[in-house]
Amino acid sequence: MAHIIVVGNEKGGAGKSTVSMHIATALARMGHKVGVLDLDLRQKTFGRYVENRKNFLEKSGLNLPSPDYYDLPSVEQDQLKPGENPYDHRLSAAIAALEPEHDFIMIDCPGSHTRLSQVAHSLADTLVTPLNDSFVDFDLLAKVDPDGKKILGPSVYSEMVWNARQLRAQAGLKPIDWIVLRNRLGAQHMVNKEKMGQALDNLAKRIGFRVAPGFNERVIFRELFPRGLTLLDLKDIGVTSLNISNVAARQELRDLIKALNLPGVTPDF
Repeated sequence: MAHIIVVGNEKGGAGKSTVSMHIATALARMGHKVGVLDLDLRQKTFGRYVENRKNFLEKSGLNLPSPDYYDLPSVEQDQLKPGENPYDHRLSAAIAALEPEHDFIMIDCPGSHTRLSQVAHSLADTLVTPLNDSFVDFDLLAKVDPDGKKILGPSVYSEMVWNARQLRAQAGLKPIDWIVLRNRLGAQHMVNKEKMGQALDNLAKRIGFRVAPGFNERVIFRELFPRGLTLLDLKDIGVTSLNISNVAARQELRDLIKALNLPGVTPDF
């Protein structure tokens, strides 16, 4: 069976689509077959990223390893079982279509609570939650006291993940490996940055996730999106001399893939 990686939280602007595209493309470049779904049916940022890549490669005459994007199939009323949710049916059909031919299925969730996102979380073998280095985003996971030191209790997203874990346990599936990424970090050492690190380490022990390094805030990510490219593609398009920022970003991606500890994957790029 394909290993399902879900990238999600319930807040926009944390870099979910950038993280999804880089993980999916890194796996494809390492020889794995990767199928991808975008559950943000309105914005489809991840879907546009993959489409941009397809268009750029066709125009450039390049053939670079890429994930396979799949739209959720439509469903007619007569295809539904009594009481079945149409979104559940569409997601199940998409997974069933991708699973036989792929080693990994990457699912990018919208930055809000939806039925599709809720179901996707219960399917996750690996859950990746990118988080901006801010207590505004931390509030999605847990409530803290005014000093940011004492955790008062879990918040809405953590409760949703807990429910997904319960559903998997009831179905006899293995537990979700939940990884929270400290994403879009600034280069400067700040008191807030240190407090966030301590709060995440505290919370990780209480509600059961691992903390992993994400990406620093870099202009390069905004420049890559229109062409559908990732950090690993730069040399293939003629960028033979990487600047210090790009080299550091590639190392961040390598560290991220290593931290995910996916089955059969060894970062070799």
